[in-house]
Amino acid sequence: MSRTLNPGAPRRRPALWAAAALACLALQACSKSLPDRLGAPIEGYSHTSAAINYFMVNGNGGPNIGPYGGGGKQNCCVSLPRQWHPGLTVVVEWEKDPTPFDSATWSEPRYSDAWRARMKEHKSKNTRHRAVVEVAPYEELGVIDVHFLPCNQVAVSAVAVTPGQAGYPFNYPSKMEEPSVCPTL
Repeated sequence: MSRTLNPGAPRRRPALWAAAALACLALQACSKSLPDRLGAPIEGYSHTSAAINYFMVNGNGGPNIGPYGGGGKQNCCVSLPRQWHPGLTVVVEWEKDPTPFDSATWSEPRYSDAWRARMKEHKSKNTRHRAVVEVAPYEELGVIDVHFLPCNQVAVSAVAVTPGQAGYPFNYPSKMEEPSVCPTL
């Protein structure tokens, strides 16, 4: 009795397919070319009293960040060129909560209808922003660091060193105050 489901179908040769697959892999391994772009993890720093509820770089999400906090939490990934070039930019989008600790002083019982109504009102004061930001020059692609600064300004680095080390392009203080009037760009 034949075990072939379709007796008229040509017979497959698994050994031939395996040999062809190995040959393709061997040819790829011999290739000297590296990819032009690499995926880099995303990390953020808030230098203000606002919380960053979420942010995205080129549509890829970064972690939420508390006031005057950040670093240490990374999300994956944004594709950037291996080699930095002048004019390299990314699009950063974020939501900012200017008063993240307000709910700690509310008298309403947590998660009650009154508390939920108050939270809805609180969230209505959050602001959303979008900026096209130049990426600081890098010699070796590293983690994408997004720095949230006063006046809804953003700075982006993708160097292979961490903030505070030699070669890091920014030296922002961890706590920066919002000016009473932000400069117009």
